[in-house]
Amino acid sequence: MATEVFGGSDVNQKTILDHPSGLFVLFFTEMWERFSYYGMRALLVLFLVSSLMDGGWGWERSEALQLYAWYTGLVYITPIFGGIIADKILGYRNAVTLGALIMTIGHASMAFETPFFFYTGLTCLIIGNGLFKPNISSIVGQLYPNSDGTKKDAAYTIFYMGINAGAFLGILLCGYIGEKVGWSWGFGLAGIFMFFGMLQFWFAQNIFGNIGLKPNSVNKAAEVIKDDTPAHVQRDRIIVISVFAFFTIFFWWAFEQAGGSMTIFANDYTNRVLEGSGANMFKIVNTLLTIGPMIVITWVLIKLFNVTFSHYSLSNIFLGLSFVIIWGIVLWMLGKEWTSENTEVPASWFGILNSFFIIVFAPLFSKFWESKIITSGPVKFALGLILLGLGFAILAYGSMSIPQGAKTASVSMIWLILAYLFHTLGELCLSPVGLSYVSKLAPAKLVGLMFGVWFVANFIANFAAGLTGSYIDAITEMYSMSTFFLIFTFIPVGAGLVLIIINPILKRMMHGVE
Repeated sequence: MATEVFGGSDVNQKTILDHPSGLFVLFFTEMWERFSYYGMRALLVLFLVSSLMDGGWGWERSEALQLYAWYTGLVYITPIFGGIIADKILGYRNAVTLGALIMTIGHASMAFETPFFFYTGLTCLIIGNGLFKPNISSIVGQLYPNSDGTKKDAAYTIFYMGINAGAFLGILLCGYIGEKVGWSWGFGLAGIFMFFGMLQFWFAQNIFGNIGLKPNSVNKAAEVIKDDTPAHVQRDRIIVISVFAFFTIFFWWAFEQAGGSMTIFANDYTNRVLEGSGANMFKIVNTLLTIGPMIVITWVLIKLFNVTFSHYSLSNIFLGLSFVIIWGIVLWMLGKEWTSENTEVPASWFGILNSFFIIVFAPLFSKFWESKIITSGPVKFALGLILLGLGFAILAYGSMSIPQGAKTASVSMIWLILAYLFHTLGELCLSPVGLSYVSKLAPAKLVGLMFGVWFVANFIANFAAGLTGSYIDAITEMYSMSTFFLIFTFIPVGAGLVLIIINPILKRMMHGVE
């Protein structure tokens, strides 16, 4: 492979699945970061609302969801500043490493479960995420020449799979250990793999050559891009980005109930105790869901070892050690479940369904978009909002038997499973499309600012999600649980219908961008 095809060192030119080996260093770094983030998020509300007898803090649901609102909201604000710090001071690689270290400290702090260390831990996670999240994605993009857009799109797809693999395993294992063994163990486990991810990245970073180092002023001057697009076209396209950002708030506002009110619904209102054939079916499904992704990811790991071990052995050793530990935990968890007389599905378990459905349906959606049956960005957005609303309609229907003001119930878990399915189908319509259109529509000199606007929209959505979710008890007591979920049905569906109505106007203002 010629050295000018991919950026980075000579080792980076050796390909895995037709991509530079450095991509898979980033794949595993991101996977462990998402493992730690989603593993902790799966436990946060459950820990806060659990009684003192169960090792929690015994908070009211409204209080827990308000803290969840602040945490998930601020996680989307700090990347704006993290990107600037990396550009001006640290460089991408140092920012990723420092962010990972700060997040490791954050997870370790939360394991102590005292108020001081708990809030210190959340603060570290928010700051560390800001340094880590935008900058590792920037390194992915710089591995490829701008002229090869198809290869770059494929790389981000592989990277996205790493994100979902990490989220899947983090929710599954941290959630299980936190609920079944102890909250400290769940929080601590998230930190252990963040630490391993940092070490494997740090000791393999030379594979990227000059990519991700602090850019000097000469490089900056060379990066100035001329944009001859007429001013009125640029203005129209910026308006379209702003409209998309506005409507994405409605999507993530509802979608992010997953870590808040939907987790409470799973914990307190869903029948999670299984017996007989139902218990055996769950054990089989849980085993296949867990072992399948682990085998695939381990296969990718071996591919990386074959290419990089002789040059970056220490990085590979840390990565290999992390997989030995994770396999040990997986086999221990599955063995414990198979030998247990009682089968109770952890409340956090339902969170893995989003990642699982993405892995299953993403290739099908990719083929569907390529068929060009639907080419309009606003229509894809609208479809995502409507599918999301239908997921909540299913939950509202499943909640009809819950008495007004009830604090507990025992409805079938099928409603949560179907809701997560429709939410994921909605995400696959909207999430990849949104970021793609920002990069296509934004004027060259304003790309960073437009992504900043996108992050602000996500901040508003996540903060509003937790805040709205905190009214679950008040709405349930005054009306019903069905009414609560119908709020998240009508608003996204209504927003989707508005987008369909204004689609012709938006398409005209996009001036040919598809």
